Amino acid sequence: MPFLPPALTPVVFLIASNIFMTFAWYGHLKYPNKPLWMVILVSWLIALVEYCLAVPANRYGFRVYSAAELKTMQEVITLAIFMVFSALYLKQPITLNHVVGFAFIALGAFFIFKGPIRL
Repeated sequence: MPFLPPALTPVVFLIASNIFMTFAWYGHLKYPNKPLWMVILVSWLIALVEYCLAVPANRYGFRVYSAAELKTMQEVITLAIFMVFSALYLKQPITLNHVVGFAFIALGAFFIFKGPIRL
């Protein structure tokens, strides 16, 4: 992507892909009376868009990041988007337990990006 710096391209694509995937996986929860086959079909169509963003994110990202860094980035982005989605779209409260748990995951991400620890 010539209009974004190489290190930022996968981040932008992963954010976009995770927004779609979060809706694909959890958006139907607001519609419990819809037939299961319908929510599966709609979720699958939304997930198709997600794949069209996630695959390039990883393809471009692997030029700059390791596979472990890309996966870690994806997980942290997923949790951040899910927290906002859960609060705003599903109207679910975010508790201190959620924040602490996500913070531990972010701490793990820090160690992935930190590089080798020498003893």
